[in-house]
Parts: sequence; C-alpha cells; structure tokens
Amino acid sequence: MATPAKHVGVVLAAGGSSRLGQPKQLLRRDGETVIHRTVRLVATTGAECIVVVLGAGHDRFADELADLPCTIVVNAGWSTGIAGSLRSSAPHVPADALALIVACDQPALESHHLHALLTGACSVVSHSAATDTGRVIGVPAVVPGAWFADMEATGDHGFRDRLRDLAPDAVFRLHAPELARDIDTPADLHDAVAAGWLDPVATNEPHRDMSPL
Repeated sequence: MATPAKHVGVVLAAGGSSRLGQPKQLLRRDGETVIHRTVRLVATTGAECIVVVLGAGHDRFADELADLPCTIVVNAGWSTGIAGSLRSSAPHVPADALALIVACDQPALESHHLHALLTGACSVVSHSAATDTGRVIGVPAVVPGAWFADMEATGDHGFRDRLRDLAPDAVFRLHAPELARDIDTPADLHDAVAAGWLDPVATNEPHRDMSPL
C-alpha cells in the first residue's frame, strides 16, 4: 500500500524495562520479537529511512534487526525519557519530510494503523496525526520533520504536549483503543498474552543490568 508523502520512521526502543523485569524488546508475537516486528511494520509504509533509537542493551537488540533496512542510533541518556531519544534521531529526520513515530511495546500494532496515520496527516493543515486510545492521544503519531529541529520536549513528554496544543480539527486522530495496551509490567504482559497479542512466556528472564556501556 503506497503512502501519500515523503516520510521517515522513528522507532523508540531505548527503554530498560525495569518494571517488567525482562527486555520488552525481545518479547515475541508469532515467534517474532516485538522490536523486529515493529521495524518490519514501519518498513511496509515505504519510509525513506527508518531510525531505530536504542539505549539499554543496544548491542543485543541491534542484532535482532540485522536483516532489516534501518539506521541504529544509540541514546546514551535513554533513562531520562522519550525526548532524549527523539533528539538522538533528529539528524536523520529531514525538515521537509513527515516523521512516523512508533514505540516498540504496542503488541496490537498493525501496518494498517501506520498507513492510516500517514494518510490522515496529509489531510490536515498541521500535517500531524496521533493515535486516540480513548483516554489520550499519543503514539504511533506523525509530525512534521521540522519539529525535530526545534525541540522543546523534555522527559517522557516527547511531542505529546505540542500535539495536544493544536486545535482539535488540526490533528488527524486515529481511533485505536487496542493500542492503549503497552507492556510495562508483568500484569501488562499477562494481559497481552491472554489477548493473543504476545506469545506465552514460559519463565521470566532474570532482569539484567541494561545500562549503556
């Protein structure tokens, strides 16, 4: 399925999974790790470039992506939140392109969500789109590449506040309540497995020190 505008993909996968107790990036759906699956789905949109931002355990996760066309960026300050990862990806995001921002811990994500967001972003004046889960708007999201050159985001906010400050009719909203489910805790993992969105995990992998070297 072709998308209507030049765009790059930015996959946020730098977290240390401290609350989960094992690397969420290596959880599996249909035998495929979620980090590989996320990047593969972004690739279906025809992105000119896919930037994957890693932090904790970056060498290990980069090996998972060896067969996919992507650029690995390491955010040494991954523990400070999403904004640092977005800044790390900024040199790879042209100002005249759209940026499709995706997290790697939404196991219900499908390619049709990403295509709908890109198409929707082209239909509104702000060239922005976000996922409406029924509570808030968030990722996956599409923003103008120029936003990366003028970042005021801090901590875990990323571009969230800037998107929410736009007029309601200036942002395309994709209603996708299934994407509200992310994987932060063992309870989240249990629920995702029960819903069929992740493969069963026989035993939790002991948590490792995922701090960057």
